[in-house]
Amino acid sequence: MTFEHECFRILVESLTILERGFDRLPDLAPEVDLAAMRAVLAETAERLRDNDPYHHPLYIGQMLKPPHPIARAAYALAMCLNPNNHALDGGRATSAMEKEAVAQLALMFGWETHLGHLTGGGTMANFEALWVGRELRPGKAIAASAQAHYTHSRLSEVLAVPFRKIPVDPLGRLDPVELETILREGEVGTVVVTLGTTAAGAVDPLPDVLALRERYDFQIHVDAAYGGYFRIASNLVPLAREAFDRIGEVDSIVIDPHKHGLQPYGCGCVLFRDPTVGRFYRHDSPYTYFSSSELHLGEISLECSRAGASAAALWATIRLLPPEPGGVFARGLESCREAALALYAALEADDRFAPLFPPALDIVAWAVRAGSATESSARARRIFEAAARLDLHLALATFPHSMIAPVDPVSDWDADRIVCLRACAMKPEHREWMPEILKRLDAAADA
Repeated sequence: MTFEHECFRILVESLTILERGFDRLPDLAPEVDLAAMRAVLAETAERLRDNDPYHHPLYIGQMLKPPHPIARAAYALAMCLNPNNHALDGGRATSAMEKEAVAQLALMFGWETHLGHLTGGGTMANFEALWVGRELRPGKAIAASAQAHYTHSRLSEVLAVPFRKIPVDPLGRLDPVELETILREGEVGTVVVTLGTTAAGAVDPLPDVLALRERYDFQIHVDAAYGGYFRIASNLVPLAREAFDRIGEVDSIVIDPHKHGLQPYGCGCVLFRDPTVGRFYRHDSPYTYFSSSELHLGEISLECSRAGASAAALWATIRLLPPEPGGVFARGLESCREAALALYAALEADDRFAPLFPPALDIVAWAVRAGSATESSARARRIFEAAARLDLHLALATFPHSMIAPVDPVSDWDADRIVCLRACAMKPEHREWMPEILKRLDAAADA
């Protein structure tokens, strides 16, 4: 597989256009030792070869999706100026691009009015949402499912807020009955609903949580860092469709454009339905705010310096591939779903494997059948390593008895957790490559 050399030629053309915007300035020719630079870049390229092929369809392991060529090109173009979106003084054009791009993401969830901005990733985005939740309900706990991202409990510690872990059902989803038991105590101020858990891709039952909010007082924060873009996919299962259709009723949302949004790392986004929560960000820093009376992004962000290049890359990608139902971008997500469904069907028909449940989005997890839980985990690790030797790159994930027992992969539960194989079919190309992926998985299982 070759990289997009032609795209870099387009980048050079765009660079010429950018230069014309500053041709009134005196010439500046930075001193660069081109021979030394060429040698170091060649060495860098050699070092970078010590990676798995994250860009290739045979990589179906972790959540690593290659940025779209236009995102890479726009990022590189903006880096010629290196704007800082903390304030308009350091990133006027890219700040405007960020506001426009974030507004498009908010509109994808049905919000015409919102407060939001880009972040360095989902962790910081979730941190801001949980922080605002704490400010709105001081002293109250944060609740999230046992399959929610581990950073929610960690961030709760940073915020000095109690954390409540909610058990999950056999599909890996937050159990609303268990949640209500905890809500009755009156101590929870924010409930995290995950629409696309990072381990199994489970979609929490948002409609049930919304119903609970009618009886109890709490904020609903949706962590859709991985799954958010599936809002515009047309081929979701009914339970997932129902959850995404009601996402506009929550208080805050996190989505990571650097996952399914075709962006380079790191690019996260936090959105609030109520713009007045911006009052919690108030601060006084006159030395960075002097060129405009307009709202600076730094005034609604806990982060200070942020790469304007991330905003340029996201803005350009949205211009080329709008996140709208039925469009090219949406069809790419639907291809990922189809790839995951094909993988699940093949695993279900193979008596060596026990897939946990049909994929809600595009993540598939499966146990390896064995006499005992310990042996099942050992077999999964062996297949993982054998597959890598065949240039098929999977992932491993550990799941509890409650999520695996329904598929009955072992007769002796000598451990309460099993290491499973896991695949993230996040590339549209995975659909066409699934026969080759299954061929190599079969060979790895027989190795």
